[in-house]
Amino acid sequence: MLPATRPGSEDSCKLRRLRFTYGTQTRVSLALPGQYELVHTLAAHQGSWETIPEEDLEVRGDSKDAAHVLAELEVTVHHALLKEVDIVVAPCQGLRPTVDVLGDLVNDFLPVITYALHKGELSQRDEQELQEIRKYFSFPIFFFKVPKMEIIDSAPRTESERSPLYRQLVDLGYLSATHCNCGAPGQATKALSMLVEQSEKLRHLSTFSHQLLQARLVDAATALNLVHCHCLDIFINQAFDMQRDLQITPKRLEYTRKKENELYESLMNIANRKQEEMKDMIVETLNTMKEELLEDATNMEFKDVIIPENGEAVGTREIKCCIRQIQELIISRLNQAVANKLISSVDYLRESFVGTLERCLQSLEKSQDISVHITSNYLKQILNAAYHVEVTFHSGSSVTRMLWEQIKQIIQRIAWVSPPAVTLEWKRKVAQDAIESLSASKLAKSICSQFRTRLNSSHEAFAASLRQLEAGHSGRLEKTEDLWLKVRKDHAPRLARLSLESRSLQDVLLHGKPKLGQELGRGQYGVVYLCDNWGGHFPCALKSVVPPDEKHWNDLALEFHYMRSLPKHERLVDLHGSVIDYSYGGGSSIAVLLIMERLHRDLYTGLKAGLSLETRLQIALDVVEGIRFLHSQGLVHRDIKLKNVLLDKQNRAKITDLGFCKPEAMMSGSIVGTPIHMAPELFTGKYDNSVDVYAFGILFWYICSGSVKLPEAFERCASKDHLWNNVRKGARPERLPVFDEECWQLMEACWDGDPPKRPLLGIVQPMLRGIMDRLCKSSFEQPNRGLEDSI
Repeated sequence: MLPATRPGSEDSCKLRRLRFTYGTQTRVSLALPGQYELVHTLAAHQGSWETIPEEDLEVRGDSKDAAHVLAELEVTVHHALLKEVDIVVAPCQGLRPTVDVLGDLVNDFLPVITYALHKGELSQRDEQELQEIRKYFSFPIFFFKVPKMEIIDSAPRTESERSPLYRQLVDLGYLSATHCNCGAPGQATKALSMLVEQSEKLRHLSTFSHQLLQARLVDAATALNLVHCHCLDIFINQAFDMQRDLQITPKRLEYTRKKENELYESLMNIANRKQEEMKDMIVETLNTMKEELLEDATNMEFKDVIIPENGEAVGTREIKCCIRQIQELIISRLNQAVANKLISSVDYLRESFVGTLERCLQSLEKSQDISVHITSNYLKQILNAAYHVEVTFHSGSSVTRMLWEQIKQIIQRIAWVSPPAVTLEWKRKVAQDAIESLSASKLAKSICSQFRTRLNSSHEAFAASLRQLEAGHSGRLEKTEDLWLKVRKDHAPRLARLSLESRSLQDVLLHGKPKLGQELGRGQYGVVYLCDNWGGHFPCALKSVVPPDEKHWNDLALEFHYMRSLPKHERLVDLHGSVIDYSYGGGSSIAVLLIMERLHRDLYTGLKAGLSLETRLQIALDVVEGIRFLHSQGLVHRDIKLKNVLLDKQNRAKITDLGFCKPEAMMSGSIVGTPIHMAPELFTGKYDNSVDVYAFGILFWYICSGSVKLPEAFERCASKDHLWNNVRKGARPERLPVFDEECWQLMEACWDGDPPKRPLLGIVQPMLRGIMDRLCKSSFEQPNRGLEDSI
């Protein structure tokens, strides 16, 4: 449809932008891109034509209309290819930069860029243009060198005979020196630019377009999956936080109440116990400080009282003021000594009680989101009670009244006689009378009484504010539990299913649909097939799961997310990917194909075939290591059993089938697992990761027995219900004669009916190593001895 153009210089080129689009009939029009059609007479409108007239393709040099210069020539053609594709030919470089043209298109289209050249090398202008494109866009480009008509294409060049054009594109970063860049299909996730220099290879444009569009789909699926996984992780982490809040807040409140009560009782004991000490301390202080107090009183400079320097007598009012200031001096010194004695005891309690208690209160008040921390303030008042006791002559005690009576008598005597002169001897006499009038026992009783009163008041206020705080948390925790249930049962499963779908789309785009080989086994929820090769992994095992309902879909989706989120570990079976097969069973159902690492056999088959003692103990260590890793990631397996432990060709164990595996925060209390390996608390719906320790105890029984024969206590059970009832009542596997004493003790500890009494796997692991070193070393030294001889 385009005319054969005459060769010309790039500077003189005036060809406008051209767009081929679909239409029911062939027509040509001039239009501003994405806006409106221009009313303009074209040469193509004047009559019939086979190729588009050249004058319609060119922008006239004398045109001053900006719209006419920017307008593109739109050609509608009745062709099936154009139903979903527009072909845009960029204008000459002098009219509009190619970067701007691409910028107009990339937001609305998925561009497949072809760059045609008729010369053997890029011009300087071409290189600048390609550098600009690479700077602003990351699109690969299909480069096509148009061969000269008179030259017959030669044979393909060797690596050492690459064309100058090829080397230029390598230098610009469009082609790779290590990749063929010839359109051969590969496993690369990113589409690469391609150079074609022979006309018969132009067919590679189809391959290039396919790779480019597939890479775009992979990028979109990857971005979508990242969003799904990120949101799902947020929900799961939120569930952890909510569960922790539900568990820890009541314990914090109880801890706070208990510790404050202990603190209160300890301080009250101090107040009661210290009274005699206080009395002795006051007597001792007065005796020790008497001379110092008398000396200080003698040298005291009175405030707000004018004393004549010549020693003349002063008035009664000034005498009273002087006596009061001497008393205040004595009392302030005594107060300081008493407070220091009490504070030393309280500081010891502060170190013993208060640090954790204060932090606990802060966290409780912080979660309540209140600006004034009333409860903490009352706790501080309890602690500061010792700082606020006072020895005073105005305390209302009999001692004070007696002292004031003496002072009044002194003043009255002074009043009947002429007022005394305020001399050093007079000040010393007043101080001495005040000290001698104090009763140590009465003062100690008064001090301790003040201390107890303040403590009682603060303790009652603290208890009231804690009850108020507890009531506030009670309402908040009810809302938190409702939200936790929604996250666990609604939001997280729905997001997990979306994540599974986006990841499966990504995997099928990258690696295609796996081919099912021979059947390897069947489980409760799926069939396992052999898969020779998929995604660069071989051989593989393919687990086909057909979820019967929404709940199973959600469980499967969450299982997949947990498995994909786990870092690779040598004691867990690797999951390579997933594909959703919408045509499974002839289209009657949807199946999820989980492609995972293929191992040699399971532990059940291994024990039936016979394994040495050392191999079996190593398998036990491998299983413990795998469970420990799951627990470190916040996951509980909940279905540890013989058939979920797979062995490689060296008989090293890996844990598989995370179908019941969940974070503790996401567990709903559902009864799952294999009856023989199920801990008693699973039937109550309230359990934690110690159920895996119980299941390992049962598994270890089989490992030590060296066979797959059921324990007698379980073999006698006629049904699952009968078995569950017996397990709840304490039925456990019997001790076999071949068991080593330490092995038996370890089994019994693991399947203890009280979950907190079961050993941590971090303790089990070194115990197993010790057993293995002892038994296997003795077996090596005496090869004819079996496990039963090691007892």
